[in-house]
This record gives sequence, structure tokens and C-alpha cells, in this order.
Amino acid sequence: MLFEFDAEQRLWQDTVHKAVLKECPPTLIRRIVDDGADPAPLWRVYVDQGWTELTDPADTVELAIVLEELGRATDPTPYLATLTRFAPLAPGFGDPEQSGTAVHAGVNARPEDGGWVLEGTARHVLDGDRADRLAVLTDAGVFVVPAAEVTAVRTPALDPVLHLAEVTFPQVRVTEQARVAADPERARHLALTGTALTMVGACRRALDMVLDHVRTRRQFDAPIGSFQAVQHKAADMHVAVERARALAYFAALTIAEDDPRRRIAASMAKAAAGECQALVFRNAVQLFGAMGHTWENDLQFAIKRAKAGELMLGGAAEHRAQIAEECHATDL
Repeated sequence: MLFEFDAEQRLWQDTVHKAVLKECPPTLIRRIVDDGADPAPLWRVYVDQGWTELTDPADTVELAIVLEELGRATDPTPYLATLTRFAPLAPGFGDPEQSGTAVHAGVNARPEDGGWVLEGTARHVLDGDRADRLAVLTDAGVFVVPAAEVTAVRTPALDPVLHLAEVTFPQVRVTEQARVAADPERARHLALTGTALTMVGACRRALDMVLDHVRTRRQFDAPIGSFQAVQHKAADMHVAVERARALAYFAALTIAEDDPRRRIAASMAKAAAGECQALVFRNAVQLFGAMGHTWENDLQFAIKRAKAGELMLGGAAEHRAQIAEECHATDL
């Protein structure tokens, strides 16, 4: 298993980075939050770039590169939900033009007249209010349902750009053909890894902002970045980001190569990303001083994206416990 990007992956990383800087600048996020601008044209850019076609497991590392860059930019589209929630649960139902998401709990399926009836309510569904299709995980399997068949209401979230929704299935009737053969466990591994990469990208953004600030902010006729205490905090942030990033890409590699370690690697990535965001944003807000708490400072968007990621699919403490339990069982 190689741990360095090859030449093609480095070129891909550079291409994605430049495209995101151009198409999803901080000013766009401001317009969406403050003025209600529509992010749909940005989704169209992702489709035209071919980024919505990275659904093959072999493309997981390339997908990971995109997810990290989009996390850094506080992506306002349903890309994360589509590529890491819907796609792995609905193989064969892919359409690069359409968005999707997954419903992991809250919905029951019962057989009726040769088909199925889905009913129930799912809460905190990522992009449940704007996805075109939903992959619904039930005890009877996974079903793909058009968004027009359900009722979705957006609910408040810490991250003002992030869409969470309460999705109700009012006895939705589906055919047997809507049931798909999927591996929910593998899908969960990609969902965890994708969320971790998004958090890492947000933490990288915070670190970059801090470094720019401490180089230019002056006290006692010197840049505050020259003070040892500031350097120590910045170094701690850098180490935390690099550690979380390495584990996230390791998890992506295990998925790409169908390595049996992907189960524990995904939990390690999510736990490390959770611990990273806690340290990075504690230090970032402190090093920015009072400015770090203001609405005008774009640091808030990176903070809120990473904090929201920590609340999705289990936090750092939960995944640490799972890792410990699995390691203990293996040792026995």
C-alpha cells in the first residue's frame, strides 16, 4: 500500500485546488449565508468537471482529494451526501447529474402486493431537503426513493451553509426493483472517511488563516508569530491536522483496495478528525483574539463545518471506544 500521491494524483490535487479556489471562494459562501444566493450553479460546475462520477471504489483516493478541498472551502452543495452517503448505498442507480443522500434510521419497510411500503420519519438527514434521490436503509434492505415521494423540512444547524432535514415517509410505495444490493457496512466506512476528510479540510483552512494572521498582526513592534507561545500553538495545530489527514487518507486507501482494515481505519480517521477540530479551533480562536468571535471573520465557517462533522456519524469518543473494543476482541 503506497502512502504518497503518485504524479497523476498530485496533478489531480493541484487541479482540484485551483478549481475550488476559483469557483467556491469565501465571497460565495458569504453571499449564500447573508443574501441567500443559490449554490446550484456550483453543483453544475462539479458535474461538468466530472467530480460527481467518482463512484467506483477504485477512485476513492481521488474522491478523498476532492472532499478535502471542498471541506476547506465550506462547500455549500450536496456533494458530500451524494458521493459518500447515496452512491455507496445505491450502486447501479448513479446519475452524475442528480444529487442524493442516505437515510440510515427511522424508516420501516413492510411487504405489500408484491412491493414494499416505507413509513417513518428520519431526522438530521444530510441534504434531505434538496437531494433528488434517497437511499433508504431498512431492516428489509436498501431502497432508492425519488425525493418527490417524501416530505422534507430543513432544520436548523450549527453550520449555516449545511443542510439537515427531517424526512417523512408517508407510506411510500415502492417496487421490488427499487431494492438494491448494497453493503451497508462498506458504505458506512466511506461515509465516515468522507466526513473526516471534510473536517480535515476545514481544519486546514483554519490553520492557514491563523498563519496569515500571526504573520501580519503586530504587538510590541513585532509580528505575534515571532512569540514562542504563538509558535507552539500553531505547531500543535499543524501536527493535529497532519495526523488526522494521514489517517483519513489511509482509510481512503483501505477502501480503494478493499483492505479488511477499512473498518477500524474509518473509525480511526473519524476519531482523529474529531480530536483535531477540538484543538485546532480552540487555538485558532485564541490566536485571533476577539476577532475570532465575530461574524465578519470567515474563521467561523471553517469552525462550524468541522464542528458539525464531529456531530455526524458518532463523535471522537464513540469511535475511540469502538476501536478499543475491536482491538481488545482481536487480542483475545
